[in-house]
Amino acid sequence: MIIKASAALRNDYATISNMAKETNEPIYITKNGEGDLVLMSIDAFEKREQILKLQAKILQAEQERLDGAKTIHISDARKQLRERIHDL
Repeated sequence: MIIKASAALRNDYATISNMAKETNEPIYITKNGEGDLVLMSIDAFEKREQILKLQAKILQAEQERLDGAKTIHISDARKQLRERIHDL
């Protein structure tokens, strides 16, 4: 976990920016010794957003399964995919 004071962000933005890009980790910014912001690179943010969206889709699918949605066995799904590819 990387923690920096808000003064470091103000006074040395380039270093903090490079650190966020190189580590791909969030940087916690404090103000008066208390947590204030989290800074991260755009790439790290977008990856995190993709993961969260995927998790939401998985949870939705699992809930649908629990609610009685029709499911198929993995071997049947593979067979159907092979058939679709072969038909192309």
